[in-house]
Amino acid sequence: MRKLITIISCIACLQLAAQDTTGKWDLRKCVDYAVKNNISIKQADVQARITALQLKQNKLFQYPTASAATSGNLQFGRSIDPTTNQFTTTELLSQSYSLQGGMLLFNWGRLKNSIASALFSTQAAFADVEKTANDVSLTVANYYLNVLATKQQIEIAVVQVQQTAAQLEVTKKKVEAGALPELNQVQLEAQLATDSSNLITAQSNYALSVLSLKGALSLDASTPFEVITPSLDKIPLESLLNLQPDAVYQLALTTQPLQKGDSLRIKAAEKNVAANKSALYPSLSANYAFASAFNNKALEATGSSQILSPIGTVKVSGTDYSVFPLNPFTIYSYGKTGYFNQLGNNFSQSVGLSLSVPIFSNGQRRITYEQSKLSLKNYQLQSQQDNLTLKNNIYTSYTNVVTALQKYNASTRAVESAQKAFDFASKRYEVGLLSTYDLIVTQNNLTTAKLQQLNNEYDYVFKMKLLEFYKGQGIKL
Repeated sequence: MRKLITIISCIACLQLAAQDTTGKWDLRKCVDYAVKNNISIKQADVQARITALQLKQNKLFQYPTASAATSGNLQFGRSIDPTTNQFTTTELLSQSYSLQGGMLLFNWGRLKNSIASALFSTQAAFADVEKTANDVSLTVANYYLNVLATKQQIEIAVVQVQQTAAQLEVTKKKVEAGALPELNQVQLEAQLATDSSNLITAQSNYALSVLSLKGALSLDASTPFEVITPSLDKIPLESLLNLQPDAVYQLALTTQPLQKGDSLRIKAAEKNVAANKSALYPSLSANYAFASAFNNKALEATGSSQILSPIGTVKVSGTDYSVFPLNPFTIYSYGKTGYFNQLGNNFSQSVGLSLSVPIFSNGQRRITYEQSKLSLKNYQLQSQQDNLTLKNNIYTSYTNVVTALQKYNASTRAVESAQKAFDFASKRYEVGLLSTYDLIVTQNNLTTAKLQQLNNEYDYVFKMKLLEFYKGQGIKL
């Protein structure tokens, strides 16, 4: 039995020594790490950035568009010369350039409302990131407090083993002296075995709770890990007078990211309705185009000369005489037109206005407008539902806090009574006025009372922190 006690004590000491050499984690560090590494938060952040890109796209729609193009073609057979727009049967190689674009001038505020809708949607998406981070923080805080509770249970179990071992040593001496029957020693040995098993169970529960916390942190299970145990009596807790449910609810409506996100989504839907309504009316746009072309068969005059050649003959008295014009003819010589000369000569420009009047599009615009109004109604209903759920959660949380406080106070009184009973029982046992069985029962009652008090205390602290969280103070120990 001494060997068993020694082995258990060594295991506990080695575990604490190993933990002391590793990095220590408090709640703030746990929450910060989880917010930075949690996959759900990363996914929400990616979605928010996608929404932000849509906002950027809508803003860019305010600026003129421009697109450039060029193409080369080998033409043969009957085709149109791109430089003259005339039919030709000559085989030729051509190349064309163009620059064109346009700008929306007026569309009844559709573009402006689309930008505003995208802006509110982006803000709502980032509020969703905050909500996800808050949810993760609550989960981490719950696991963190569970780790603290199981760690305290180990300490209680160690004390229990030590007390039973001390009683066993005293009983052994009395048995050897003949003052007590051997049965008392056997009963205490059995109790020590039970206490040792409880210690191992507490250590196992602690290891499992640490693994759960690591999972919530997205931390590798093999990473050395130890939580910092704050003193529960030093954890700041607000007075219940400052956490009345109606006052907390009014604050939560303005601080909770879900409520902020709902409000922003409603605003985005309202702007989207206005934008879709504008699509039912005409829109005015401006457009422009610049173009030029090259043809490898194009010719241009390279020189000229004056000649005076007869245009016919007349016969006078049987003799033929040549007839010349009064002015000489100009004869031109031609050569291929240069590449850049053609581009300059064939350069064309155009600007214009375009009025688009929606007359009939199979009801698509009208249906889209009606759908956006229903989406707005749905967001409004969702906001009402979320507010009702928030209010119910806050009132439930407040009731749980009051109940947890009452249970903690009752368990504290139970520990005090159990401790007095154990102290009296120990004294009676020492003088032989109490059986070993009754002593063990009294000791077990004290251990049970202490464990229940510990659980109630951590339960009360967490429920208080949850109520403070709804108030907008975050999670802190």
